Amino acid sequence: MTKKIHIAGILFASIFGFSFLFSKIALSYVTPIGLIAYRFLIAFITFEILRQFKVIKISIKKDQMKYLVAVAFFQPILYFLFETFGLNLVSSGEAGMMIALIPIFVAILSSLIIKEKPKPIQVLFILLSVTGVIIIQLSKLGNDSTSEFLGFVLLLLAVISAAMFNIASRTASQKALRPMEVTYFMMLFGAFAFNIIYVVQLIIEQRLSDYYTNLMNIDILFPIVYLGIVASIGGFFLVNLVLSKVPAHVSSIYANLSTIVAIIAGIILLDEQITLYHIFGSMLIIIGVYGTVRFNRRQKGQLKSS
Repeated sequence: MTKKIHIAGILFASIFGFSFLFSKIALSYVTPIGLIAYRFLIAFITFEILRQFKVIKISIKKDQMKYLVAVAFFQPILYFLFETFGLNLVSSGEAGMMIALIPIFVAILSSLIIKEKPKPIQVLFILLSVTGVIIIQLSKLGNDSTSEFLGFVLLLLAVISAAMFNIASRTASQKALRPMEVTYFMMLFGAFAFNIIYVVQLIIEQRLSDYYTNLMNIDILFPIVYLGIVASIGGFFLVNLVLSKVPAHVSSIYANLSTIVAIIAGIILLDEQITLYHIFGSMLIIIGVYGTVRFNRRQKGQLKSS
């Protein structure tokens, strides 16, 4: 694989790693559904401005729509809904361990659905990387462990949704859809769905004015701009770019690097402490990611150097 795709994988992992920090800040002022709604609204508005000024070109054929709907249905819609409500029922450590299972589900489902089977040596490295994430998350477990069954089910559905998104995006790229077009439709779908949900929630709670006043708060606005423009547009574009070039099980393994980035961000910006769990787990993640990428099946004509 080319260095560009390798860099793109590391970049989207880094972007998503910092998104945990910005989400934590914003959630002090707004509900989870509100944060997701603002995130995708800003992402879509930015995308649409770029399209109107012809900075980017979006060209979608009628027969390609079903592939875009499949991508957006799994990510952002189902994934964010299941993850958001699941996080409210379990501890952050338990949630982290569940989300770490995504590469395993991607490997299993992609081999069954689109016949992209990882090599046995890649499976070993995928498991190694996932083990690293789980070790780090185990260090977060304490008396706050809830083990609520419903929370577990919701997070399992989030993991399956994320795996299906990888497969759907990979399939869309094989139907002549460019990463930019896939990402644009994800932002459109996410902005429409989550803003409807959030507005309905505010109407029921009789505080519709919060929809506008929240955006006047700089403490909320800055994190939302990062999550909307950098994470949603930049991060998901890079994800779709990598998925257009490599098998889903290879692309998904990069996401585990976001755990390391989140740790570094916490240490630097939040004065969080580093432990042996973090060091050992991070080493396993890096080795696992390197091994999975290193032993990627080289197909004829795949990823020609540019």
